[in-house]
Amino acid sequence: MFNSTFKNKKVLVTGNTGFKGAWLSVWLNQLGAQVHGISNGVLTAPSIFESARLASNLEYHELDVCDLASLSTVIAQIKPDIVFHLAAQALVFEAYDNPTSTLATNVMGTANVLEALRNSNHECLAIMITSDKCYENVEWHWGYRETDQLGGKDPYSASKACAELVIHTYYKSFFSDPDCPLKLVSARAGNVIGGGDWSMHRIIPDCIKAWTQGQSVEIRRPNATRPWQHVLEPLSGYLRAAQVLSQRPELSGESFNLGPSANQNHSVLRLLQEMSKHWFDGSESFEPMKVSHDESRPEAGLLKLSCDKALAYLAWQPTMDFEKTARFTAEWYKEFYNPKSMDIEALTRRQIHEYCSLAKAKEHDWAIV
Repeated sequence: MFNSTFKNKKVLVTGNTGFKGAWLSVWLNQLGAQVHGISNGVLTAPSIFESARLASNLEYHELDVCDLASLSTVIAQIKPDIVFHLAAQALVFEAYDNPTSTLATNVMGTANVLEALRNSNHECLAIMITSDKCYENVEWHWGYRETDQLGGKDPYSASKACAELVIHTYYKSFFSDPDCPLKLVSARAGNVIGGGDWSMHRIIPDCIKAWTQGQSVEIRRPNATRPWQHVLEPLSGYLRAAQVLSQRPELSGESFNLGPSANQNHSVLRLLQEMSKHWFDGSESFEPMKVSHDESRPEAGLLKLSCDKALAYLAWQPTMDFEKTARFTAEWYKEFYNPKSMDIEALTRRQIHEYCSLAKAKEHDWAIV
């Protein structure tokens, strides 16, 4: 398991109040890490960070990663053994509305984390998180590889491509010496779903909000396909990357795709239909959707990743099939909205435990004790 890598280690999670950051913080706490968090406040209500009472399980620093001076001070004080950089503006539509602030957070925020680590100059592993949308998406039917062209037709995608360039530049300019105390890799994942996401303009939160109010779900592009993956899939990849990097420092500077199996590209409509089986328990049918055709802020219709490199170098591969991904997601929200179930931290830990059991049953390297 991951325990030996993270137990009693000082681990910093930027963006710890966000969807993925909160799940990762719960998992790290479960592994015995001393978890520190940096985030620019809690941006949604509800939030998994508050519902799972995470503030009591970590040392939280509220600051903006665009503030290099404050960020440098905190990192110098903590001197983390491991950093997971997830702080970002993570919404495609928000990036259209506020492109400059998105670029500031996703590009300069990434540069500031690396600069703060450079100034601290202590031994550290850094897992820098970007997105599958960093690739120049031409919507071909095979998966993008880590060597494919970076780019972006929209502000969000461009910000993630630029973040990857910043990571590569810092590695080549400052961290490539074998004696450098900082070792880093970047990780690219996307279309992550799971309980605890309440961000705006995202299909699962929009769906859950509609279902809890007995309304139909408004879908912009029902036939758009995505490589859906549960939030625990890329998180296991991030943890595995840190684990392997600690053993194989020569991997510093590499990038890894972390996506679902090739057969998990499904349409938005297919995902909602599968989730509805667990939400309604067969007592109600999946209500007709409302389809809008707003093309003023276009999104990619097809995007797939090749994860062969992660399998070869990290011995990482996805654990859950499409049906389990939908079940985990629907069941988390259903229990959250059940007035008789109030322990959200226990619910989240229970799903982490079940996920680890599934990985162990498949004999995945990181899950074998």
